[in-house]
Amino acid sequence: MDRKKVILGAIIVSFSVMLSSFGFYFHQVVYAPNFLYEKNPKPLIIPTGSDYKYVQKQIADGGFVDDLVSFSFLAKTMGYQENVKPGLYLLEPGMNNLEVIRLLRNGSQTAVNVTFNNVRLVSDLTEKITKNLEITAEDFEAVLRNDSLIKANGFDSLTIISMFIPNTYQAYWNTSAEALFAKMKREYDKFWTDERKKKAEALGMTPKEVSVLASIVQAETIMSDERPVVAGLYLNRLKTGMPLQADPTLVFAAQDFEIKRVLTKHTQIESPFNTYKYTGLPPGPINMPSIKSIDAVLNYKEHDYIFMCAKEDFSGYHNFASNLRDHNRNAARYQRALNQAGLYK
Repeated sequence: MDRKKVILGAIIVSFSVMLSSFGFYFHQVVYAPNFLYEKNPKPLIIPTGSDYKYVQKQIADGGFVDDLVSFSFLAKTMGYQENVKPGLYLLEPGMNNLEVIRLLRNGSQTAVNVTFNNVRLVSDLTEKITKNLEITAEDFEAVLRNDSLIKANGFDSLTIISMFIPNTYQAYWNTSAEALFAKMKREYDKFWTDERKKKAEALGMTPKEVSVLASIVQAETIMSDERPVVAGLYLNRLKTGMPLQADPTLVFAAQDFEIKRVLTKHTQIESPFNTYKYTGLPPGPINMPSIKSIDAVLNYKEHDYIFMCAKEDFSGYHNFASNLRDHNRNAARYQRALNQAGLYK
């Protein structure tokens, strides 16, 4: 056999073996499972401004990857190093390098829950709404203090809290404070359907005014089944021009939320939120009313009650009355119960 042919054949065989080996390795690099062996899904968080070295370190130190070299090789091949996008990415067990790099390079984030409820002040809201996000409470509070922005959306510093409807929403982890504000305004507009707007109009109220009354109703009773009755009582007072005389507004005016018993001195506080001094609704909500509280106002119960007093059994329910004589009897029973319990302030 010709020596040259033997050498050529050997070269071809060697090249074929090398090509086959490289092909197998490349296939392994691209398609073989390389992430989170025998573990649960895990979020990879990439802060805004991060570069590829940061991502590489997080993947390695966080125990995401089995073979960092193969991931880095394919990431460079696919140009991910120049296309790092911030966000929260949920990586699944058994994902291969190609799947992860495509996910990261495309910015295919997993949305996080944004939940807020039981809010009284703006500062309470900013802490809760940013809990699962990159932005801080201070970032979001700066937006809520932007008078021109909130005015452009139909609110002011006293009513802006009513734009937020307590619920669970979804947003991307790196959503900006401005984008989150815009999202909440869209959710507010979505909440106030034509049906709800018509019910508010029938009451002679704007949606913001409904929220103000709903906040008082919510503060007056923790019993959701009682709220339509309480709403009806305050609507009766508004119709007749009586002052609301809602004790929770005095607590808000005093900004002392440790007050357990409202006293005569509290009725003398100079504040537009003092509904003992000023008739009509206060200029803004005293808390962030829940959906149930808002709907309790819109679907209030009709009756002739104009007085209410907490029940002496401290059950959370109230005694209602349509005249002062019956109310004074109810109030006397409650005062005795407070004194016996040692609640003097």
